[in-house]
Amino acid sequence: MQSILELRHLKTLRALREAGNLLRAATLLNLTQSALSHQIKLLEEHQGMPLFERKSTPIRFTPAGERLLQLADSVLPQIANAERDLARLAQGVAGQLRIAVECHTCFDWLMPAMDVFRSRWPEVELDIVSGFQADPVGLLYKHQADLAIVSEMDDSETVSYHPLFRFEIVALLAKDHALAGRDYLRAQDFAGDTLITYPVPDEMLDVVRQILKPAGVEAAARRTTELTVAMLQLVASKRGIATLPVWAAQNYVNRAYVLPKRITADGLTGRLYAACLPELSEKAYLSDFVAIIRESSYLNLQNIELI
Repeated sequence: MQSILELRHLKTLRALREAGNLLRAATLLNLTQSALSHQIKLLEEHQGMPLFERKSTPIRFTPAGERLLQLADSVLPQIANAERDLARLAQGVAGQLRIAVECHTCFDWLMPAMDVFRSRWPEVELDIVSGFQADPVGLLYKHQADLAIVSEMDDSETVSYHPLFRFEIVALLAKDHALAGRDYLRAQDFAGDTLITYPVPDEMLDVVRQILKPAGVEAAARRTTELTVAMLQLVASKRGIATLPVWAAQNYVNRAYVLPKRITADGLTGRLYAACLPELSEKAYLSDFVAIIRESSYLNLQNIELI
């Protein structure tokens, strides 16, 4: 009996299970939905049976699909382990990955990704550079960090950028705020209230850089805090408006502690990139860490898109 099974088929089935539907699985695999559907159709035609139920939510696999998933769970980790061993032989086993961040909310997705990385690359020393960094790329040049998480790419910098994901930033209001009935906030709506932010320069605040400054608007007052929970407590007590990624405020929104509003009719979008010196980009463990961040974040954070 001749098999047409390939690693891509096993990766597809596992992505379907993790992502929950065809569209998200295709995004995870960097394929179009039609290409992914065609691949599955050919596999099902060869096997002579369906691999999953088309209209089930979440996705339910048939016995044939479950059997192939068992194979994927057995084979794919072994292949990944072998590839990492080959990379160690080619590039050496020692390494370090010191991470500098300019984003206070990065830890919501960075810590789970670090846990996965440590299990795959236990010999690589993984750490976070202490404290918030206003110039994380500068630490790369000083060799005080190996990887920087940044919100913009700067063509003048001699570093390699690895796209991670984009996400929506929303405004957070008290439930009985005067603007609570609005579908979205405009730049001018911030002029009559206090803007509550982390203590970072304005050029690192998307709402200021992308919305307020181009419109020539300034908030009536400014207030800062290091802690997200303190920021949202100030919002809930009508001390001002805050802006955060959707995922950073989701638990508080779910508990009706604060009210989220889009910023402009089109929404305010933030982006994140991993930056490193060009020579580090060649390291297998760096590429794997970026892949882990992208997959883990896409599967676990709400309202993000891979870039």
